[in-house]
Amino acid sequence: MTVATAMPAFCQGIQHFAETLPNFEEYGKKPVIQEGQTAINSPTDKIAVYQTLLAADALRYLTLQVTASKASGHPGGFASIADCIAALVMLGYKNIITEVGHHAPGFYSNMFLDRSLEDMGIKTVQEMRERYREMHGLLGHLSGQIPGLLNPAGPLGQGQHFAMAGAKLHPNTLFPVTIGDGGLGEPYITSSFAHFNTSYPNVTNFLPILVWNGYSQEHHSMVSTKSNAEMIAYWEGHGFKEVILVNAKDYDDANQPGEYVDSTNFSFEKRLEFVQGVLEATDKAAKSALGGKLTVLIVKQLKGAGVHKRGAQSHNLYAGDTTEKDYIVSALKARALSVEGWQLVRTNFERAAGGPASHCVVTEKELPLTDLGTLPLTEFPIKDEKKVATTAMGELVVHVGQKDPNFIISNADGNAASGINNVNIGLKIAHPTVDETYFQGPGGQVYEPLSEDACAGLAAGLALFGSRSLWCSYESFAVNGLPIWQTVIQAMAELRRTTPATITLFTAGALEQGRNGWTHQRPEIENYFAAMMRNGNVFPLFPCDANSVQACYEWALGQKNKGITITVSKSPLPVLTTLEQTRQGLQDGGIVLHDSEGKKKVVFAAIGDMTLIPIFDAASQLEKEGIGVRIVSVISPRRLYRPHDVAWETCREKDGHFLDDEGFEKLLGGDALIGVTGGASGMLEPIMLRSSCKRDTFAWKRGETASSAGEVMAFNGLTAKALAKRAVELLG
Repeated sequence: MTVATAMPAFCQGIQHFAETLPNFEEYGKKPVIQEGQTAINSPTDKIAVYQTLLAADALRYLTLQVTASKASGHPGGFASIADCIAALVMLGYKNIITEVGHHAPGFYSNMFLDRSLEDMGIKTVQEMRERYREMHGLLGHLSGQIPGLLNPAGPLGQGQHFAMAGAKLHPNTLFPVTIGDGGLGEPYITSSFAHFNTSYPNVTNFLPILVWNGYSQEHHSMVSTKSNAEMIAYWEGHGFKEVILVNAKDYDDANQPGEYVDSTNFSFEKRLEFVQGVLEATDKAAKSALGGKLTVLIVKQLKGAGVHKRGAQSHNLYAGDTTEKDYIVSALKARALSVEGWQLVRTNFERAAGGPASHCVVTEKELPLTDLGTLPLTEFPIKDEKKVATTAMGELVVHVGQKDPNFIISNADGNAASGINNVNIGLKIAHPTVDETYFQGPGGQVYEPLSEDACAGLAAGLALFGSRSLWCSYESFAVNGLPIWQTVIQAMAELRRTTPATITLFTAGALEQGRNGWTHQRPEIENYFAAMMRNGNVFPLFPCDANSVQACYEWALGQKNKGITITVSKSPLPVLTTLEQTRQGLQDGGIVLHDSEGKKKVVFAAIGDMTLIPIFDAASQLEKEGIGVRIVSVISPRRLYRPHDVAWETCREKDGHFLDDEGFEKLLGGDALIGVTGGASGMLEPIMLRSSCKRDTFAWKRGETASSAGEVMAFNGLTAKALAKRAVELLG
């Protein structure tokens, strides 16, 4: 190891330095991005090419040393795209998104080099090594808390949604998104691009960058057998007008076998040629995307280029893969820069784009929100006539969309089918074909891909990037969009800024889907949300009527950094409450709908709206026997947990309001308690944890074809007779 006497402080922790670098005296005397500049002047400038190559090696070095410091993490995938990441930065583009969570250590290295990580107290390589994969440090996959990084990345196939959301909100900014060829095996990546482009053809300022390195996590990628022509045709078939391919093999002078080669094995001159090719291609692709053409950049280079191993074996480090391991030491020495080289790269990265990413990317400040004015709430008279709750909420959605041009509502199954055709009428379905019969046309705010992943992805992505949105789904199919929604919720919990809550509307619950049978009866998803409530920022809401749903949406629109699900029926149902009652219920967790006295008191805690029908019938039966009945509509179960049940204190926007013990006893105390839900029983957990009286639950078991909601409930034991019988048994 060679240690220079004038070593910059940030280099502390670097284990290997080069004595000299080839051609450094000619091309490395001063940073190519001069003070006051934000990018290189030309991608063909030899000095710019040389210094971009040094940056790529610096990224590879840091990625490998940081992961090896913990013998954990994923260096190989990022190593094969390091040249392109360096090119983006040198060209002044820092709003970089990734679909690949496994590239996290490379992205951290990028943020270290431009000083973004200093915002979280990481100023030296040693500090980055120490805090990598540690609590309150640099977690194994990207999250919302890392300065300068725009999006979380965990499950594959998600990053494109953030890129499209960013592009829609910031028309003159480029949003490159790296996509691994392992993840490309999931067809919804390119299909979501295609649908978005069909819906919003003028929004092209996102740039997919395919990391085509031939390997997935543990084997060859499923697209590794495609020829170059086939890969180009694949993207063209999904609507891309400009497909730019840079193939490392075209520059290979080391006679490497196979279709995928490692540019770091080339002679230095050929390495410079390859990096220049990447720079030119990246510059062309960026200008094409910003210029209105749907563009993809493909970089074909062997996985693991320039690190410890190649192919799938480079993907992951295992126990024993430390900084002392011979093949890791060898790789680090091969990529090592001189002290002067490190300072050169640091200065270029710091100046690029006008400063550290943590100070200049779009997600580092809050997006200004349009004032919505007064919501057009309609308070329906209680028990006057039945109303469709979703339609009532739809009127508010239309108002939001008409006031806020950034707002979209996404729905795979169609708004008309969810009782909110008024949204289609007011906001129009985004479609290239103008047709007033179907309320569609260019520029509409109703986004309707058939993929729930695409629906949830764009809506959640917009919310994360600071805009209002609404994802609407049939309850039974929403599970297909939940992975990205959950990713965004977790990111919001730790985000370093406030952003509008990501809101969903789940309709057509199991009880309404009798004729469709069990294929449309999947309320088990409610257990998913029940578990997420403990995160601290997840609020499942269950309005009980058309007034209640309006109050729930009104509340949700004012929330920050939360995940809010609104589950309500699309069937006409009685109006049971006032707006003010639900507003109070959002604070207390529930609303008392009915309360009578008797020799003993049974309390029914109801989640949902249709389940109230058999409960009121059961109450009538019990009251004839002299038993008092209280019926509570549970609006916000999360409020009914105890504070220590929930990780609210660790959230960015702390919401520590829970109903206290006195309030809980007043609301739900009695001689017996029965929790009733047409969904999964997990949602009743907060109540069952705290109640001290005799209690039981009635909940969903499984689906069946039926002619009515009542028949579906009967199949699951949710009948007035069964409820009354169990109440009597509990009362003794």
